[in-house]
Amino acid sequence: MTSPILSHPDIAPEMIPRIDEILAEHKGSAGAVIPALRMCQDVVGYLPVELIDYISHGLNIPRSDVYGVATFYALFSLEPKGRHNVRACMGTACYVKGIKEVMNRIANKYRLASGGTTEDRRFSLEAVRCLGACGLAPVLVVDHDTYGGVSADQVVGILEKYE
Repeated sequence: MTSPILSHPDIAPEMIPRIDEILAEHKGSAGAVIPALRMCQDVVGYLPVELIDYISHGLNIPRSDVYGVATFYALFSLEPKGRHNVRACMGTACYVKGIKEVMNRIANKYRLASGGTTEDRRFSLEAVRCLGACGLAPVLVVDHDTYGGVSADQVVGILEKYE
């Protein structure tokens, strides 16, 4: 019988040795769950349930403990993410200056709701409380690129730069 991790469509066979390396490196060490989850998520892109089970077994930690950590921290995702993470500031300054219209334009163009990922996994969209750039409102961050003064008319042009 093959391990469910080997048949998961998002876990390529070449990822397994790196995941095994991570688990071997952290097995038996105190506080291993968070760094192991983070590193495994970096390898796969998110934490499918099969990977959580594999991590649990590899670290010899109850599945419920590993799952509890993975679901508690916003750093971890149990759903696939897009190649590009789009974060829209929903803070007061950004909201007043039109971020809601920007979000609506993204939703209409890419069929993408806040917290979701496009079918082709090109974009993930996240509404955040504050990006700390109120003077640039409304603010959109794509991966590590910050865009200030973004309007609904500009947002599609900005996102089209990202394949």
